[in-house]
Amino acid sequence: MGRSRDVWLRRFPGAGGGSGAEWELVCFPHAGGSAAYWRPLAVALGPGADVAAVQYPGRLDRLREAPVEDLHRLADLVVEALGPSGGRPRVLLGHSMGASLAYEVAVRLGRLPGGGPDLLVVSGRRAPAARRRDRYVPVEDHELVERVRALGGTDAALFDEPELLELVLPALRGDYRALSSYEDTGGRPLTCPVVALTGDRDPEATVEEVGAWGAQTSGAFRTHVFEGGHFFLNDHVEAVAGLVRRLLPTRAAG
Repeated sequence: MGRSRDVWLRRFPGAGGGSGAEWELVCFPHAGGSAAYWRPLAVALGPGADVAAVQYPGRLDRLREAPVEDLHRLADLVVEALGPSGGRPRVLLGHSMGASLAYEVAVRLGRLPGGGPDLLVVSGRRAPAARRRDRYVPVEDHELVERVRALGGTDAALFDEPELLELVLPALRGDYRALSSYEDTGGRPLTCPVVALTGDRDPEATVEEVGAWGAQTSGAFRTHVFEGGHFFLNDHVEAVAGLVRRLLPTRAAG
């Protein structure tokens, strides 16, 4: 189990946290993204939170591994790596594709005795009930590049360098293949609270589409709308950190 965690989870030197922290936050990157995307949030949360970001195969220090092109298989692998929470409150936070993956991980953890997360935060992702029937999935490399540029992600500048482009495209292709074949776990499988975050100008997920996440849980649900597009998180790190702290169970919120 320890080796599996080392492969899948990344922590951030200088961001505090660690095994002595009061609660754990597990973060899931967007399509084409890496664990490093979550470093600013880890710093903002400080030493009270043990922030672990999932590093998908096929990028950065896992570049030589083939991307996992099935979100359900990816969720199974992450659950195996996470293991039990050890009695600490555990929060899952995913953005875009990572929101769907965090949801699937939450569903699987909830099937284990005492394994469910204390809170699921989904960001920039349409709820399963709001799936767009005419969803467009880019196929050609140039389509992938243009899509990432249009969304304004922090990794978009990588596509200006041909050498870097060759390194990141395999992971991006794999992620979009996973998205194109993904069918969510239906029904209302969660009992934990769910919080949905969205940007008011996000073309990928409208406020209404994100607000439908409440149908996936029997627990409490709320939506928070921020100013911005698909990557609104980049401009609201401190606000998101404060929001997560406020929504934690009482024993960890202090």
